[in-house]
Amino acid sequence: FYPEDCFRRNYVVSVWREVAGRYGFVEYDGPTLESAELYRKKNEEGAEILEQLYSFRDRGDREVALRPEMTPTLARMIAARERHYRKPMKWFCVSNFFRHERQQRGRLREFLQFNADIIGDNSPEADAEILALAIDLLRGFGLGEGDFVLRLSDRRAWMEFLASRGCEGDAARLVLACADKLEREPAESLNAKLAPSGLTVDDLKAFIAGGNDEGFAPVLASLHARGMGGFVEPDLSIVRGLAYYTGVVFEIFDR
Repeated sequence: FYPEDCFRRNYVVSVWREVAGRYGFVEYDGPTLESAELYRKKNEEGAEILEQLYSFRDRGDREVALRPEMTPTLARMIAARERHYRKPMKWFCVSNFFRHERQQRGRLREFLQFNADIIGDNSPEADAEILALAIDLLRGFGLGEGDFVLRLSDRRAWMEFLASRGCEGDAARLVLACADKLEREPAESLNAKLAPSGLTVDDLKAFIAGGNDEGFAPVLASLHARGMGGFVEPDLSIVRGLAYYTGVVFEIFDR
């Protein structure tokens, strides 16, 4: 980062911190170097992150890794001292992460990432607050309703659909991983992967088209009450392929 690049980066980070503080989040951080076992314990989602680890043995013959994400570190920190804090805990961090993956525009093997979590509150209002924070993080740079959209979904609707079709456990995870790629992978390829589940791409698209926003209706109502309804569109095609997502999920897209 040359001085002009540092100036831009520091401006972005300053906006993140200002908006997070306005929402009552407090900043934390963790070590850049963690035990590699910490990521193995968490990765029900598959081996992708494990394959991307920068890991090695240190002088004490311990297998360590440069952190690829913050969730395992946060979970470890909360488990150690959660009784010291009043709930809900609203924490954020701006930290650097490392993944040995194919480099692409805007995503190098070391990257800076904003994370925000609400711990100890599983209400729709907490979901709405995280979504509102995400929207205001972009509004902090002057973007408006015409610039981006938050596409909102609910994994519970998907789990009910899959249960009704006899898909549970590994079969359900397989279907969700395929659903997450509907817009990025050819139907023929996805149908081959879906074969063990008994479902097809057409089945998934029919479910998405049918719509079922009961699970996130309270979240939508809260966002409308905040004057943010114009930034949000219900869209069950948003799945998030990782196993630890269980409720409301979202992604933000350039309009």
